[in-house]
Amino acid sequence: MVYTFKATDLKIIGKYLIEDLSTKVVRIDGPIGAGKTTLISSICKTLGVEEHISSPTFSLVNTYKSRDGIIYHFDFYRIQNAHEALDIGLEEYLESGNLCFMEWAEKIIPHLPLNYDHYKLEVIDKEHRKIKSKNS
Repeated sequence: MVYTFKATDLKIIGKYLIEDLSTKVVRIDGPIGAGKTTLISSICKTLGVEEHISSPTFSLVNTYKSRDGIIYHFDFYRIQNAHEALDIGLEEYLESGNLCFMEWAEKIIPHLPLNYDHYKLEVIDKEHRKIKSKNS
């Protein structure tokens, strides 16, 4: 899967991503400002989350209630080493069967499950983005 789109359309791309998911654990990579949190917010809103969705940069994980259950949203940007993720109970979250979205997951690679969906957001220019599946 590869989509190139206007940055202003990032909120609707989440609908297409949902259809592509094959697991409950989703890694979304991209540079600061690429739109990772906006994309996750779009997906959560599509799944019926009504509360405000924001990056869990300081808390490491936010929990949202969707019409289909709980969604966990992780941001590992501020951790210093991969083992810090275990301190928040990462393994239990990932094994919960709930949908888990991860930003900056490259910082916790030793603790990622063997199977997960992996996407990369790229900034083409100020107005355009590309998302591609790293699974294929």
